[in-house]
This record gives sequence, structure tokens and C-alpha cells, in this order.
Amino acid sequence: MKDLSIYSDPGTLADSAAATFCALANNAITNHGKFVVALSGGRTPKALYELLATDERYRESVSWKDVYFFFGDERHVLPDHPDSNFRMANEALFKKIPVPASNIFRVPTELADASDAANRYQQALLAFFASNSEIEDDLPVFDLILLGMGPDGHTASLFPETAALDEKVKWVVANWVAKFASWRITITFPVINHARAVAFLVTGRDKAPIIKKIVNGSGDLLHYPVQRVDPHKGHKIWFLDQDASYLLNGKTTAEPFQNKISSSESNAAISQV
Repeated sequence: MKDLSIYSDPGTLADSAAATFCALANNAITNHGKFVVALSGGRTPKALYELLATDERYRESVSWKDVYFFFGDERHVLPDHPDSNFRMANEALFKKIPVPASNIFRVPTELADASDAANRYQQALLAFFASNSEIEDDLPVFDLILLGMGPDGHTASLFPETAALDEKVKWVVANWVAKFASWRITITFPVINHARAVAFLVTGRDKAPIIKKIVNGSGDLLHYPVQRVDPHKGHKIWFLDQDASYLLNGKTTAEPFQNKISSSESNAAISQV
């Protein structure tokens, strides 16, 4: 873990994550004219989105017309379904900021076949990133991918013992998750590991045992899907609350990650680990 910070509660964590989001956004917009981010679902990201939308420190600090939103994963439900990641982000963030509708790329989950939805979403990514010359080594380059982590060590919709874990070529796949008896649509590890920055937002005591194993490097290093996230040229940033980190004996970085970001840094510099 290159950058790991521990916060007293989920609210403080969300505040620091919002500051990091804005710092990365402004850096990217300054250096290449846009900020391209893949969002995550869940309670902790929702708190981040609400802060970005309602707190003037953050809402007024970003040129939202230059931000482009994608999703790291999605449930195969209609976009207005209560379980939809798009619906959550739309209500918590999109409706409250001046972002053009054309800058929001949701997964087309209204398609009856999850594989069709995944293929269609990959085509949308391909069209966007190709038109913006942001494909390297046949992979898209996101400025930021937001991720969570489940108690089983999954991230995005890359669950243990599922087919998507071993995907090496496709950017987006439909992934059958037996424990929920449902399809998920998810970006794959090659895409995640090609991002300029990947940020994990993790809260709750049920995550602590896995966090301890990951930080200590104990056991099978690829036992949990989350352990396969290893950006080749970018930053991996961990935001943990006290509950998720209580087994770490106070290990933390010396300063929040956003303090390390300067708007005068070059894009190349911000991409280096």
C-alpha cells in the first residue's frame, strides 16, 4: 500500500476523499483538459458524492463540464431500481452539479442480456477513450477509479471464485455471482491496473481482518480479489475508517494524499508511484 490513511469515522474519511477527488480533478483538467473517473456504489461512496454535490468547498472548486463519469461496476437492474449504482450516483451527485448529461456514461442495464450490456458498455468506453487519445497498450486510461471492498475481499464486481477474475483482454464483462444468484457488469483488472489513480474507500469492522492481511502481506497474496489491484504506473490510495483499520496498530501515512498533489505537477509526475 503506497498511500494509506486512517480516519476516525466515515464522515471524516469522506471529507478527505472529496478533497482528493477535487485535487486529482483539477490536476487532470489543468494538464490534459478533462478528468475521467469511474464511480463505485455503496454507502461510503454515496457520502463522498453528497459532499461533492453540497459542500461549497468542493462543489465550487471543480469545472464539472470537464468531468466525465463512468461506472466501475453495476448490478443488472433497471437504472431506476433501488439497487442501481447509477440511480444512487444520479440522486446523490449528478442532479446537483452542473455536469452535462453527455458527460455521464451509465451501463445500459435495460438490455435483457447482461453480456449484451457489458459489450455495449465496452463499446462506449472504446469510442470515448479512442476519440480522446487515451488508450495505451490497448487499454483505457482513467484518471481515477473509485473502489470499495467487501468482507469477502471483492472489489468492483470482481468476486472470489468468479470467471471475471481471470479476464485478460476484455475491458468490461458480465459476471455471474452465485452468492447473490445475479449478474453484475464490471470493469476488469487490466483496466483498473492501467488507471492513473485507484482509490479504495473502506469502512466497517467486518473489513478489518482482510485489511490486516493485505497490509501485513500475510498468506496467499492473491487469495482475495482486492489483492490483484496493482496499478502499473499509477497511485493506489487507501482511505480507511477506524473500524476497518483497528487491527493495524495505528499504521497510517504521514499526510493525506491530497496534500501531495499540486496543480503545477505534470501529468507524468502524478502518474508515477
